[in-house]
Amino acid sequence: MGKVTSKYQVSLPKALADRLGIAPGDEVDWRIAGTELRVTPAAARARLSAEERLELFDAATRRQSARNRTQRGTGESRGWTREDLYDRGRTR
Repeated sequence: MGKVTSKYQVSLPKALADRLGIAPGDEVDWRIAGTELRVTPAAARARLSAEERLELFDAATRRQSARNRTQRGTGESRGWTREDLYDRGRTR
């Protein structure tokens, strides 16, 4: 049997979490059914393997590197300087 804390938090017993495939960090849905409160796992996200996560990370790193190369160090002007920002909107 669980208790509600002063912050209205409830702990899920490990046996129930294991049975429903709920892991720490997963989201759950709360529903009222008559006089009962029902907790169900939120739409399950596909769990990625370590290799899949690393491939996604590497792809994101490549995209970021490409953005950095096109934005910095190319010698292209942005069309404005930092000083322009301080004078913007001011009348002299």
